Amino acid sequence: MSNIKNILEKYSDKSRMMDIFHDIQKAVGHIDDEAINQIANFFKISSVDIVQTLSFYHFFKRNQSAKYNIYLNNGIVAKMFGRDKIAMTFENATKTKFNSISKDGLFGLYSTSDIGMGDQEPAAIINGVIFPKITTYRVREIVKEFRKGKNPTDLINSFGDGHNQESLINSMVTNNLNRRGRVIFSGFSWEDTVEKLFTYTPDEVIELVKDSNIRGRGGAGFPVGLKWQYCKQSKGSPKHILCNADEGEPGTFKDRVILTEEPLKVIVGMLIAAYAIGASNGIIYLRYEYEYLLPYLKNIIKEAEELGILGKNIKGKQGFDFNIRIQLGAGAYVCGEESALLESCEGKRGEPRNRPPFPVEKGYLQNPSSINNVESLCAIPKIIDKGAEWYRAMGTKQSSGTKLLSISGDVLYPGVFEVEWGITIREILEMAGAHDVKAVQVGGPSGKLIGKNEFHRKIAYEDLSTGGAIIVFNHSRNIIEITKEFTDFFIDESCGSCGPCRNLTVILSKKLQKIIDGRGVENDLIDLKQWGLQMRKVNRCGLGQSAANPILSGLENFRDEYEALIQKGKEYDTTFDLDKAIISGAKAVSRYPAV
Repeated sequence: MSNIKNILEKYSDKSRMMDIFHDIQKAVGHIDDEAINQIANFFKISSVDIVQTLSFYHFFKRNQSAKYNIYLNNGIVAKMFGRDKIAMTFENATKTKFNSISKDGLFGLYSTSDIGMGDQEPAAIINGVIFPKITTYRVREIVKEFRKGKNPTDLINSFGDGHNQESLINSMVTNNLNRRGRVIFSGFSWEDTVEKLFTYTPDEVIELVKDSNIRGRGGAGFPVGLKWQYCKQSKGSPKHILCNADEGEPGTFKDRVILTEEPLKVIVGMLIAAYAIGASNGIIYLRYEYEYLLPYLKNIIKEAEELGILGKNIKGKQGFDFNIRIQLGAGAYVCGEESALLESCEGKRGEPRNRPPFPVEKGYLQNPSSINNVESLCAIPKIIDKGAEWYRAMGTKQSSGTKLLSISGDVLYPGVFEVEWGITIREILEMAGAHDVKAVQVGGPSGKLIGKNEFHRKIAYEDLSTGGAIIVFNHSRNIIEITKEFTDFFIDESCGSCGPCRNLTVILSKKLQKIIDGRGVENDLIDLKQWGLQMRKVNRCGLGQSAANPILSGLENFRDEYEALIQKGKEYDTTFDLDKAIISGAKAVSRYPAV
């Protein structure tokens, strides 16, 4: 328990509860009742408050963990490429079932949502090490070596490209950076950028960013310069810059590649934002699935401090102090929503806040905060360096600059592509080597599922807006089963605050399964649409509002597949069996079997 005491004294701030949990779990292996009571006593708060936060996150453990904790991705792309066979092989080799620990305590098998490896599936996280492109042979090899006492790092048998080969990463993950553009993955001199930055006043920086017309790359598309302006004008201090690196949208992995190859550019982007709005503190919220990048990113921050672009009086600019820390998440898709991210950074459950007030007014620790996506911040240094007109010359009138696309699924070249806004879906499919395409999911599950009749549409805020995920499905894929997978993802990732998100998603999933089983009727299709539209109106955050999008766009563009499975001429269909339902009651009164 002395370990826990040292950890508590290290932070001495309950807003750092996430870090406390992470450190305790790393030291002890889990966070049990004794640890919870010690935390509660230290901060003089209820143990219930501790548990409600702890239980919210997927990767925190209340009970003793196994020696080897295997988290196998169960996302749609993983399943497309043989995840179920991999899972069965893990179960056979470890002699245990998923969501349990083997009797010898060696293996814990767990399913987990998308881990940002859609370009190299099936993939798993084992004690923090990413194992991409797993085969059944590799599974048996891994388990065999673990039984000999090997560590996951001992089983790294190849290195990915780029900085994945650096000693602080040493990862088997590959970037699959298939197309570089002129903004994100281009030449960059931090010295020239920072020198040029200080030739502008903070207000002039904001005007420059506004003039570039860059919009948020996380999916919502709010103008970056306008967000900075609102934050600067808000009363309160200190002000904060937060980098949202919680890319949990299934099919998205572009931020992973940016953080691997261009982390300093992201830090300089945060520095520019801090200068513009007068912020002194920065936080990078890093999703737990990218924990393997943590030592590398911490070292980049340390190097930035040594270079004088973080710390006090940055590059001799008196009074301009700015520091960055990394906040590691713990597995909660909803924390990609900016207000939920704030709650998590403050050591609480990642439940979205009611708005207004907006984060630019009352953000981190109730101070004005600007929350920007990794890609957005990475683009800012090039705008400072090259100017707004140069940036605006790319893309379309309403969507300037370039966009990173994470392309996965039924394509020959899965990976990251930097393209100019305005590219059509048809051009994207040709670029990624897609053939026999039936459907494309644009923007991940929260986006839109389109068919061939819409492949002429453009990736642009004025047409098909996206945070970057493009999942391609060929004609061998079942649209309704895909839709159910996405719906089940939203069930797993709902924070549970809003009744419709908590309950309707389950009902919608059961409706889809009913149709898949051949028991659906016309009224089920009507219900799916009506309830799906209600989801957009009555939930308070983007997750709940978009949870029915796969169903609504599927009904719109692939209704014939639904129609083919439903029963014609029937008003309802149910599996309710009266005789079966009364068996237990009949047995209780000794009337079974019936006489």
